[in-house]
Order: sequence, then structure tokens, then C-alpha cells
Amino acid sequence: MKTFNTLRVIFTLIGLGMLAGASFSFQSTSTFLETATAKPGVVTDLIYSRSSDSGTYYPVVRFEDEQGRSVEFQSSSGSNPASYARGESVRVLFTPGEPESARIDGFFSLWGMALIVGGIGSVFFLVGAGMFMVPALRNGKAKKLRQSGQLVQGRYQRVEQNTGLVMNGRSPFQIVCQWQHPATSDVHVFRSDNLWFDPTQHIQTDSIPVYIDPANPRRYWVDTSFLPKLSG
Repeated sequence: MKTFNTLRVIFTLIGLGMLAGASFSFQSTSTFLETATAKPGVVTDLIYSRSSDSGTYYPVVRFEDEQGRSVEFQSSSGSNPASYARGESVRVLFTPGEPESARIDGFFSLWGMALIVGGIGSVFFLVGAGMFMVPALRNGKAKKLRQSGQLVQGRYQRVEQNTGLVMNGRSPFQIVCQWQHPATSDVHVFRSDNLWFDPTQHIQTDSIPVYIDPANPRRYWVDTSFLPKLSG
């Protein structure tokens, strides 16, 4: 549980930080475009940069600034395959008096950083926020069922591990019990919320309290308050 709490805080903070960075990049590019001057340029070379498992081509562009001076720069955005070819004409944008600020006038060259950082940041934030929201929603559901649901006694069946969830190399446990509806004779199988310890030795009874929605027994909450609390 401590690992879960740590992870959800880390994911949320990383997501917020990356979203803030994406917002800054977007605002910076927007401000740049408001005053940028456009000049024709030509791709003079493609610089290949190799990482551990892939490579990227970065175009080198030459253009003349507003003073007629020849300026050459390497684009900060690259791709594989290359988006440009040697000798290809491109439109260059730069802040007047600052030729070192030059960028190729292309969607990815201008907005790629904001999109990539924002996309990754959104994933981290949504995962982290979800790790906060899911327990909160589950607790809200449990509270509502305790207040207005019907209390039934499920017959204890077993304890099993929820192998669909793995955290820090471990899977949580769930108490499984069943209950037969007296009116319909339907048998309903109930599973408790995830427990990060094996509760087997603490179950000394054949009956497990379960709160159900009388109109829909598939909405239920297994009451595990009889178990000891996990420290930390």
C-alpha cells in the first residue's frame, strides 16, 4: 500500500511537471511566431544521430538574415526517415536581430516539443490521477452501500490472488464468498477489494458480511473490517 501511495504521487507530479513544460513550450512558440521574420532557406545537409536502438536525421539549413549575412543552423527536431532532403527549399522563421533563434517553418519543428512532452505528461497525469480517483470512487460506493444497501451473509469460499494486478512484483489477495438469492435461487459470487496481505489465517468464520444493492446484487461491497489493519 505504501508503494501504491508513493507511485501515485510520483506519477501525478511527473505528469503535472511535463504538462507545465509543454504549456511553457507552447507559449514560447506562440510568442516567437508573433514577431518572427520569414526567409527562404535550403537544406544543406542531414546529420544522422544514433541512439542505442534507433537513429534520427536532423536537417542543417542555410539562409540569409535581414542583413544579408549567411547563417547556417541545425534543426533541433529530427525524424527517421528524414523529413527533408539535401537541396530542398524550406521557409525559415527567426526573431529579427537573432538569427540563432531560427527554426524551420514546419508543424513538427514548431510544435513537436509541446506535443511530445504534453502527450507523455498527459499519460503520467491520467495514470496518477486515476490511482487517486479509483480508490475514492470505491470508498464512495462502499459508504453508500453500507448506508442504504442490504446486508447479507456470504458463504466463505477461499482466498485468491488477483494476478491481473502486479505492483512491486506482488499481487494483492481477495476474499471470495458466495450467496444464494432466496427469491430467485441465483448464486452470486462476491470478491472483496484488494488486500495487500494474505488474510487466510484471520478468517475464523464461514460467513462474510456483504452489502448489496437489493435492486442489483451485482453492485456489492464485501465488508473486511473484521480483518486487522496493515501497518504502514
